[in-house]
Amino acid sequence: MKCLFVTVGTTSFDDLIACVSAHDSLQIIKSLGYNRLILQIGRGTVVPEPFSTESFTLDVYRYKESLKEDLQKADLVISHAGAGSCLETLEKGKPLVVVINEKLMNNHQLELARKLHKEGHLFYCTCSTLPGLLQSMDLSTLKCYPPGQPEKFSAFLDKVVGLKNKH
Repeated sequence: MKCLFVTVGTTSFDDLIACVSAHDSLQIIKSLGYNRLILQIGRGTVVPEPFSTESFTLDVYRYKESLKEDLQKADLVISHAGAGSCLETLEKGKPLVVVINEKLMNNHQLELARKLHKEGHLFYCTCSTLPGLLQSMDLSTLKCYPPGQPEKFSAFLDKVVGLKNKH
């Protein structure tokens, strides 16, 4: 069983959910050998119909106490660029594709994704480039994120988000 897990955290990111559950994307996901897609849709208004066939299952839910179990199961995670979701996924050593929400003007998320991409820990894209990335990316090139470095990560986040200037 190969499982693809999509998470938007506590936000809503309808474009991402719509894009991943679109017919073409599902074809790509299946062609990559995944037979289960789990969508965590948060506050989203796009709610795909769950379905199950012999070869493929689509699960949809809004929230869970913890995403741990789904992250554990996942062979690939597609996430919004929330720092929490990114960090949790990387610390579990799961391959990660971060999708930038272009509708968020204040996009610190992009800087975070860019930096982690530069260090070789994840791939990132926008909704429109996601299908192409899924087809072309080579997960074996990703480097494991060194676990247990939350300080380093939060220091970086503070810098990006500029918390340091507020004191």
